[in-house]
Amino acid sequence: EGQMSKFWSPFVKDLVPYVPGEQPKLAKLVKLNTNENPYGPSPKAIAAMQAEVNDNLRLYPDPNSDRLKQAVADYYGVQTAQVFVGNGSDEVLAHAFHGLFQHGQPLLFPDISYSFYPVYCGLYGIDFVQVPLDEKFQIRVEDYVRPNGGIIFPNPNAPTGCGLALEAIERLLKANPDTVVLVDEAYIDFGGETAISLVDKYPNLLVSQTLSKSRSLAGLRVGIAVGHPDLIEALERIKNSFNSYPLDRMAIAGAAAAFEDKAYFEQTCQRVIDSRDAVVSGLQTLGFEVLPSQANFVFARHPDKDAATLAAGLREQGVIVRHFKQQRIAQFLRITIGTPEQNQALLDALQGL
Repeated sequence: EGQMSKFWSPFVKDLVPYVPGEQPKLAKLVKLNTNENPYGPSPKAIAAMQAEVNDNLRLYPDPNSDRLKQAVADYYGVQTAQVFVGNGSDEVLAHAFHGLFQHGQPLLFPDISYSFYPVYCGLYGIDFVQVPLDEKFQIRVEDYVRPNGGIIFPNPNAPTGCGLALEAIERLLKANPDTVVLVDEAYIDFGGETAISLVDKYPNLLVSQTLSKSRSLAGLRVGIAVGHPDLIEALERIKNSFNSYPLDRMAIAGAAAAFEDKAYFEQTCQRVIDSRDAVVSGLQTLGFEVLPSQANFVFARHPDKDAATLAAGLREQGVIVRHFKQQRIAQFLRITIGTPEQNQALLDALQGL
């Protein structure tokens, strides 16, 4: 142990931080490892952000981000009191873990899921149980009918890409009326159906989303949550005890404009979906098994070829994909859907491996 750690709060040495997907610095890479959108943000969002780069940057932004909350409320047909916004959905999730999941009972989430969940449990001292997905890598609702201090899962799930139907989410909510069910919808816009339509019916439902994927604003760091005003109030209390100006002037303007530009959003999502269909059929032609995806990535394995070897072979050809070492999924590759050219480069590279 380094001498410096004597200055740390005791819990810090036990933290196991999240490791983001690699962001290589080499030029000309076909980078299909971090689920970034291949298409840029709405031109209207860029114009709105550019308009904010002026003398007013000497002034604080709106601490409540009212313009953005209104844009989200208008888009989803909810009240602004049902909307929370934060600096990326990871921050929104952090506030939810901190403010809604500390009840002394374990938090439940799938064994194959977003690897930030156990990290936040470590940070906030929350016990958790990882509930195994079934043999087809799907969430089984009945496995979540047990005492818990909350439930969280991505829908569609990551890294599998598999979606859970709205009626199944509703069964889960009915079975757990006394704890918060957080549906993390980072990838919902690529073929899933949002659970936001259920928030008026279930006061224990919180839905989080990000502008990083479907709205191509990963570099802006904007996340949202929609739910009952009482849940939102808890998040606001945490946020205002932590950082009262999390969204800057550019982020508020750009994110609001992105929600307002529905046509651009729908067009780029459709392009990604069409490309995903093409990638799936290309992978299947090469003998891969591909899990059914509702995300902007696919999860695939080959019956005869080792995933780590494939990932290394792709890398040598300048194609980067994500490989997880976790035992159950060690033979899978998670492949982001890129431009048609990038997707073709991927399939061509796999052809020779």
